[in-house]
Amino acid sequence: MKTELAVVGGGAAGMFAAVSAAERGAGTVLIERNDRLGRKLGITGKGRCNLTNNCGADEVIRNTPGNGRFLFSALAAFPPSAAMEWFEAHGVPLKTERGARVFPESDRAADVVNCLCHELDRLGVKVIHSRAKRLVLEDGRVTGVECENGTVSCKAVILATGGMSYPATGSTGDGYRLAKSAGHSVGALLPSIVPLEVRTPDCSAMAGLGLKNIKVKAFTGSGRQVYEDFGEMLFTHFGISGPVVLSMSAHLRNFAENNYYVLIDMKPALDMEKLDRRILRDFAEHPNRTLENILGALLPRAVIPMILRQAGLDPALRVNEVTRAQRSALAEAVKGFRLEISGARPIEEAVVTSGGVSVKEIDPRTMRSKLTEGLYFAGEIIDVDAYTGGFNLQIAWATGRAAGTAAAEEIAAS
Repeated sequence: MKTELAVVGGGAAGMFAAVSAAERGAGTVLIERNDRLGRKLGITGKGRCNLTNNCGADEVIRNTPGNGRFLFSALAAFPPSAAMEWFEAHGVPLKTERGARVFPESDRAADVVNCLCHELDRLGVKVIHSRAKRLVLEDGRVTGVECENGTVSCKAVILATGGMSYPATGSTGDGYRLAKSAGHSVGALLPSIVPLEVRTPDCSAMAGLGLKNIKVKAFTGSGRQVYEDFGEMLFTHFGISGPVVLSMSAHLRNFAENNYYVLIDMKPALDMEKLDRRILRDFAEHPNRTLENILGALLPRAVIPMILRQAGLDPALRVNEVTRAQRSALAEAVKGFRLEISGARPIEEAVVTSGGVSVKEIDPRTMRSKLTEGLYFAGEIIDVDAYTGGFNLQIAWATGRAAGTAAAEEIAAS
């Protein structure tokens, strides 16, 4: 079939690129290998969809450690305020929560997906459910996309296929192969916003235990602090996960070289003096109990053996025999429970892929390829990645807007 623009990838960036191009009159086809659009978008934020951050463009860049400055032009043209205005104008009321994170008022990611699907339909974008096998290239220009069920001939192509995280949602790395076929470089692909593996012995014994209202700090082996956060986490059979861990993981790189460790403050609301008074009060009420029994009022049962081991204390020790030094060691373990991090989980379990098509080969204003005429990029396929908080989806909206707008303008001028 023939069209003016083919967008490959029906995720956040691809759908928004297609909408942006169609709004400007470009005949657009959206190619998506899954049987429905926005599968990954529909599960983000535990199904609530943290679709942007209520902040300025500069703040998004500061929260994008992977080539954030590349996004300056795209974010200037379409900052978070513009994304919020667009979705609210198209029937998705929004709210701002802790950390300036923006969600649909309904807490339903499906509302965001449905909004985009409705716009695609309203604007006449044709959706083809097929895998893109290769780009059709003629004399240094892309002229089509060969799919499993036929070829789409076109004047321009936007690659918005995502990364390699959550492959069950369709992010299988096809876009990197297509980009390479057009002469582009693809940097090392690493997991980001991902659960972490722990080498601390017997950590798996706490699998399934969730902790709320805790503080975590991450350090390199040399003692340099690289991250701090407050919130919730989860112990797993391989290590740790949960909101604060996923956020922390985006700050950790080169695990073997840096030898990261994490300190968990189980009682951040209590300083050492107040915690000691709390422990003394519990001891005084039940002086003949053992440590492993008395601590149930202070800590979750599953974590007590690990805390006592780190403090160097015998679980069977009666509290009326505990010395001041031992009590201090106990408090230090509660305020700084240490876990040695061995690495990240596989990229297939990551929320975001770090790495991708080199930003040196893409025009930052238009997302146009500097190597192949008629080729554009949007979203996670580009070598940019941010921390959690709605920043990665904001990058999808901004780069999708830039690519869709520029492609439509190029087509109109041709």
